[in-house]
Amino acid sequence: MKWSEEAWRRIEGIYTQILEHPFIIELMSGELDREKFNFYLTQDSLYLAEFGKVLAGIAVKLEDSEQRKEFLNFASDTVAVEQALHQFYLKDQKQNSSVSPSCLLYTSFIHKQLATASVEEAAAAVLPCFWIYKKVGDYILANQEEQENQYQNWIDTYGGEEFALAVEKAIEICDHLAVNTSIEKRKQMWNAFVKASKMEWMFWDSAYKKETWPV
Repeated sequence: MKWSEEAWRRIEGIYTQILEHPFIIELMSGELDREKFNFYLTQDSLYLAEFGKVLAGIAVKLEDSEQRKEFLNFASDTVAVEQALHQFYLKDQKQNSSVSPSCLLYTSFIHKQLATASVEEAAAAVLPCFWIYKKVGDYILANQEEQENQYQNWIDTYGGEEFALAVEKAIEICDHLAVNTSIEKRKQMWNAFVKASKMEWMFWDSAYKKETWPV
């Protein structure tokens, strides 16, 4: 069994909870409150700014030149596409740039992996952001009603072929890193992957609740 197959098996329950979250259900139907969606996009923009830095940092640590090239592409192309999507929806909106607790937790986690853990763990920690979004996009495309949806551009971006290629490459790199490392590091990679997947759920949930700092 590949490292990635076992990794996904470990988060199947988390992924199911993401699909069952009202944010995703209402996004799929187009009934999601626009303020909640805009809150999500604003926080996602803040997240992506840090995500891009971590991807570039992972690239620097990778020994394989092709893997390094792919992560640099992730840091530039993938993030640029998502930021363009944000601009499409938020172009007429006044944004509040205050980072939410869940967003700060998630970005701090991936930065910590980059700074203190192995490059294998850091790569595993950023993989859920690719993989879960792709799975959610595919799920919505396969199950949404044939009606106009105000969030269709978002859905098409993550359910599209171009994003699928980036996800496949990210998975392949993690599998390659896992094969060439120790059993202990593979376990640490799974742990990082699971923690980041939990934070994916928290990110959706925080957007639905328009999370604020309690004090």
